[in-house]
Amino acid sequence: MTTTPRPAHIAMFSIAAHGHVNPSLEVIRELVARGHRVSYAIPASFADKVAATGATPVVYTSTLPTDEDPEAWGTELIDNVEPFLRDAIQALPQLAAAFGDDRPDLVLHDITAYLAPVLAHGWGVPVVGLWPNLVPWTGYEEEVAEPMFAELKASERGKAYYDRFENWLAEHGVDTHPDRLIARPRRAIVLIPRALQPHADRVDESVFTFVGACQGDRADQGEWRRPAGAEKVLLVSLGSAFTKQPDFYRACVAAFGDLRGWHVVLQIGAFVDPAELGELPANVEVHSWVPQLAILRQADAFITHAGAGGSQEGLATATPMVAVPLATDQFANADMLQSLGVARRLPMEEVTPERLREAVLALVGDPQVALRAREIQERMANEGGTSRAVELIEAELP
Repeated sequence: MTTTPRPAHIAMFSIAAHGHVNPSLEVIRELVARGHRVSYAIPASFADKVAATGATPVVYTSTLPTDEDPEAWGTELIDNVEPFLRDAIQALPQLAAAFGDDRPDLVLHDITAYLAPVLAHGWGVPVVGLWPNLVPWTGYEEEVAEPMFAELKASERGKAYYDRFENWLAEHGVDTHPDRLIARPRRAIVLIPRALQPHADRVDESVFTFVGACQGDRADQGEWRRPAGAEKVLLVSLGSAFTKQPDFYRACVAAFGDLRGWHVVLQIGAFVDPAELGELPANVEVHSWVPQLAILRQADAFITHAGAGGSQEGLATATPMVAVPLATDQFANADMLQSLGVARRLPMEEVTPERLREAVLALVGDPQVALRAREIQERMANEGGTSRAVELIEAELP
């Protein structure tokens, strides 16, 4: 016999980035549908998107670079980590005041929201991570983190970063090393399929539980109809941040424009003017944004930057992919997709119209690729998705 948890106040914390907000939205929507009151801490630019789930946006001012200014992240590893700490330190008093005496029963947080476990500690409530990308496995520190951070930790700037981080945690009574606070949560729900996880057999699943894609029907994003006469459909998208790639888009047009039987949907983001692509063939449509999942449900191939969201949407729709990674976890995702036998990885510096066309046609023409894609799709469907994620969250309620 099962019991229904009493309605609770749940607080979610994230940053103003599509790749960190979007994976959580269906989970939040379902929590609200089950009667829970959800307060979602988020900068103003994402408040409407959060409110559409039924959650209450708790708006705070952020100092982080946004998707509209990806170059502001700099070029060195320290440039990528300092902003998260700086933002957490300045945002914590804002959010502590915003919640006041209305303390939640449970804290949920994206991996970038360093202040969330600190607030949860002060409130004396349990905290659960909502992890939108790959997670550390047993041996991760020795194999990946320590070599990656060795130079940073030896530098003066790196030492100052860790000193500031440790002092800030100590001020709030948190006796945890910064690396463990970020990478080793007490409990986390992983919003990617297990198939995308490197060394999945070495992941501690008492801490990290994979629930796969939490996509919803996305009806609010609009629909897309396959044009009459289109034998094959190709979607090209580099996500929302690193989209200032006019040469890449021109290569895609050259590769597939006027290719008999093919229709191309080209998403170019906010930083490229369609006029930069020149005169377009009749079989190519260009947009700054598209309802990606609606198109993938009808597509025959997908050229992607291999972000966590796009990668799992490609897997969930059994769409063969050409992965052109650009940053962060995209390189590991591209490697995993290729190892699964459903994608080819093509470095951006090696992109040519000829190589793009060859990769797509080879994938679509290989029946083994289609077979493997359908097998992964079936495994993902059994991971539970949104309902499983919500059940795990409710199990953590006091």
